[in-house]
Amino acid sequence: MHPNPNFRDETPELHRSLIAELGFGTIFLQTPAGPRVAHAALLSMDSGKLQFHLARGNAFTRHLEGSTALVVVNGPDAYISARWYADPDQVPTWNYIAVELEGSVRKLDDGELLQQLEMLSDRNEAKVEGGKPWTMDKMSKRHLDGMIRSIVGFEMEIETRRETVKLSQNKSLDERERVIAGLEQQNAAGIVQAMRGFGK
Repeated sequence: MHPNPNFRDETPELHRSLIAELGFGTIFLQTPAGPRVAHAALLSMDSGKLQFHLARGNAFTRHLEGSTALVVVNGPDAYISARWYADPDQVPTWNYIAVELEGSVRKLDDGELLQQLEMLSDRNEAKVEGGKPWTMDKMSKRHLDGMIRSIVGFEMEIETRRETVKLSQNKSLDERERVIAGLEQQNAAGIVQAMRGFGK
């Protein structure tokens, strides 16, 4: 997390909205073999929990249950050129949104895993334009059972959140507008949208 308190947002809505929009994150864990990382689709639960699944063949899965894991979700980001500022005593920087979620992990049973998969596909299929949404009932039971056996589901109880929203809040309104204009020329739509929406 960035040390500047201007760049903090401690509301749980931030990580929920990021996960709903992006749906993907990075999971970090200290294992007996050293630090390890995995990448997974994420599902934010209303209960303050986070769910995900990994391939059963991923060695990472052997160490997750009962452990404390760190999940990182990265939002939009962009390089900020010092040439965009009117003040000459500035340096380049990077604007970004990132959330760190930490907590204890438990393994899901098959029923919970199936429910997670249904929720993930329902939420993400709703974002796909054109045609009918894909559902699991399109698969044969044999293939679905095989898929369930090939993955392991987990749930993390979110105990700590660390959120960074670095959108030039430490600059004047005029300087922020210059940064936005520069970013628009670079087609950095995600970070521009975040900067324009910040504080509203």
